[in-house]
Amino acid sequence: MVAYEDIIKVFCGNSSPSFAKTICQELQVEMGKSTVTTFADGEASVSLEETVRNADVFLVQSTCKPVNDRLMELLVMIDACRRASAGRITAVIPYFGYARQDRKAKSRDPISAKLVANMITAAGADRVLTMDLHAAQIQGFFDIPVDHLLGNPSFVKYYLSKFPEDQFNHDEFVVVSPDVGSVARARAFAAKVHMGLAIVDKRRQKANECEVMNVVGDVKGKTCLLYDDLVDTAGSLCNAAKALVEVGGAKEVYACATHGVLSGPAYQRIQDSYIQEMVFLNTIPLPENVPCDKIRQLDVAPIFARAISHIHGGTSIADLF
Repeated sequence: MVAYEDIIKVFCGNSSPSFAKTICQELQVEMGKSTVTTFADGEASVSLEETVRNADVFLVQSTCKPVNDRLMELLVMIDACRRASAGRITAVIPYFGYARQDRKAKSRDPISAKLVANMITAAGADRVLTMDLHAAQIQGFFDIPVDHLLGNPSFVKYYLSKFPEDQFNHDEFVVVSPDVGSVARARAFAAKVHMGLAIVDKRRQKANECEVMNVVGDVKGKTCLLYDDLVDTAGSLCNAAKALVEVGGAKEVYACATHGVLSGPAYQRIQDSYIQEMVFLNTIPLPENVPCDKIRQLDVAPIFARAISHIHGGTSIADLF
């Protein structure tokens, strides 16, 4: 059993300082003093500027772009805390990078998500707190406890306030999974907002031919809520929105996803798409001037703060869901 004093220390890396600041405000603690930078050759450098001996330490760091730099910062921060005799170290990773490399898609592929889990454990973390892993089974890649928060309660709250239940007919709305792989999470979301479920199925009939988009379910004349765990280049999501309107005859399309990775042409694709509004959680920070007026973020730092409070107090976090 890990022994630690009744002291919470929260430190952050360079990926999400504002997220960590909000957590500290919610917990009513001061942000831990540290310096996380790089040497001239690019090596990560971490200096803890206050004692962590026997403290319950929480290190807040999303492993988002640049993924390898953020991951290395986290590993060095964990090692610094372990060597400074921290009582317990929890890696708070709002967005867990490498989660999509969770299996061998073809021969001789690595399973990088497992490797990253091993590295975090080997560095000295005692537990992990994260949200909406791409595959929930990744929790089993760790040999330490993993608290897996869910993003859908935030979206449920948002959409039930945006479309009040007493002002709309549930039959006019439908939750849509943008691909077959996201059906389980879309079904859980649909159950919470009391809406039907549809699926966009894409397939390539022959080599060198365009993908054919089929809509499984009735979306004609309805408002669709596309739901996914993350958006990277936004190609699949925007194509799904196009299929809903042009093939399925949907009235309008809204979209939400926990993690906004948003690489390459993602912003422009969303801006030019049929999507009316794109909602993300702030597990990955967006640039100050977002080049797309359809995008908005919901703050889940208070949820992480509540989870940290429960972890520190040794109580269940089930009520957060």
